[in-house]
Amino acid sequence: MALFEKILVAIDGSEHSINALEKAIQIAEKHDGKITLLHAYTPSLVALPKEYVLTETTSERVDLSGEIGASILADAKATAETGGVQVETLLKLGQPVEMIIEASDNGRFDLIVMGARGLSPIKEMLLGSVSHGVASHARCPVLIVK
Repeated sequence: MALFEKILVAIDGSEHSINALEKAIQIAEKHDGKITLLHAYTPSLVALPKEYVLTETTSERVDLSGEIGASILADAKATAETGGVQVETLLKLGQPVEMIIEASDNGRFDLIVMGARGLSPIKEMLLGSVSHGVASHARCPVLIVK
């Protein structure tokens, strides 16, 4: 049995999460592991592209946030598949720390890999660090990548 057979990668499209994905691919290749990419989002935390005007209803904003998350996952999946790694994706609506911990527990992952930060420094001060929350509550090892 491989040491890191099942790897959960939290991905938000930030530079740090892309670096985390690259590290997870290296680990998966070395340990013959499989990667599950997870993008967890709340509409209030999603950085919408500049061309979107914030006049959408809450339901439309949730849908738009989900579409952006699906796009982030598709790009990350293509990157992982290029490396020859088996990959699945999960798109979850909810608080990122809670969704990452829940997915990790339910999927019985051997390792969580995530970026050091994805939020802007101001949002991180107000909301707390997702990586810190996951590292504090995960039941498996967590690798935080800058």
